[in-house]
Formats: sequence, C-alpha cells, structure tokens
Amino acid sequence: MNEKKRGRLIVFEGVEGAGKSTQLERLVGQLARAGVPHKKFREPGGTKLGDSIRALLLDPGSTITARAEALLFMASRAELVSCELRPALDAGSVVLLDRFFLSTYAYQIAGRGLAGSDVRSANMMATDGLVPDLTVLLTLRADVGLERAERRSGPDRIEQSGREFHARVEEAFAEFATRGWQNSHEECGPIVAVDASGDESVVQARVLDAVTSRFHELRTVLGAAA
Repeated sequence: MNEKKRGRLIVFEGVEGAGKSTQLERLVGQLARAGVPHKKFREPGGTKLGDSIRALLLDPGSTITARAEALLFMASRAELVSCELRPALDAGSVVLLDRFFLSTYAYQIAGRGLAGSDVRSANMMATDGLVPDLTVLLTLRADVGLERAERRSGPDRIEQSGREFHARVEEAFAEFATRGWQNSHEECGPIVAVDASGDESVVQARVLDAVTSRFHELRTVLGAAA
C-alpha cells in the first residue's frame, strides 16, 4: 500500500510592504495553472478563532501589551497548525503561508524586546514541531516597505509601531538570512532571501527560482505554467 506523499510548506516573510501577499498570490496562480494541489493561508488568521484574533491584533484602536500580543499570535498559530496546516500537508498539498513564526521572532523578540527563550518555548507549543520546508524571505528596506503599505491602505496597529521598531524588525530579518543564525535555529527550516525591489514580475521570477531550486519536482510544472 502506497502512502500519500506529504505536501510542502512554503512560507513568505518580510517587512511591512515587502510584497509577501502579492508574490504568494502569483505563486498560487502558477500552481493552479499547473494543476498542483495547493492551499493558502495567512497569519494571524485562517480559522474562525484566528480571524477573530487577527481583527483584534491589527485594529488601530486596540491597546495590547507586548506579551499579550505574542500570546495572541501563538493562539492563532496553534489553531491554524492543528486545524488547517497539518491536514493539508498530510493530504499532499503545497501549502503557502503568508507569515509564520519567523515574524514572531522579528516583531516580538527584536521589535518588542521580549525574551527570545520565552518566545521560542511558546512557539514550540504552538507549532507542535511543524517546520517549514522553505521560507522565502523578501528583503526590502523597512522605510520603503512602509511607504508602500501606506499607499495601499491606512496603517494597522502593527504598522503604527514607529520607524525605530520597524528598523529593528528589518535588522532581525537580515540576521535570519545568515547561515549562522539558521544553523542555531533549526526549527525555522531553510530560509532563502529574495530581493523584493523592482517590478512585481521581476520579483516573481526571483521567487520562482528560489522555490524550484529547492523543490526540483516543481521546476518542470511551474516553468510550463509561468
């Protein structure tokens, strides 16, 4: 009896306005045209509980302490992993996720100043050991990303955290792209930095190269669907 092959978990990360959602949707389109089974989700959200938490976390009128903020993200993540991500992966789907716990490390540890050991421990419980097969880290200067985000819509609570906060987040993401950091954080899986500057189609080509270089079984089908 042949067991169904486990799917792939591909995470998109980066500073505000880096183009994560746009590039995720473009990859969704390529997978759909190629007939590759796939699912897409975002953090926080993806479940009834997660969507409620998302509304609270991003509401510009909400006042939330740093520890409460981190734990709310963890609660949403735990529900998403259990109810959506693992079932989709077990069914063999390619799962695309807009943010995951690398954002928690950047925003809550580097940005808010929470203890790294505490956040990592809480995250282990939330993820139940789920490790991304690839994280596409879209790199862009934080100030450029914020300008993009401001043109897109009014700033949410996280975007309103101030320039210094977002500069710390940018520095953290840059560190995450280094081999040394990744070797000491095996729970994060492989991380590939992709330049997010320039035309969306140019960035899409960079993302496609990063994905197909990691997953050779997708190179032929996605190349034909591009």
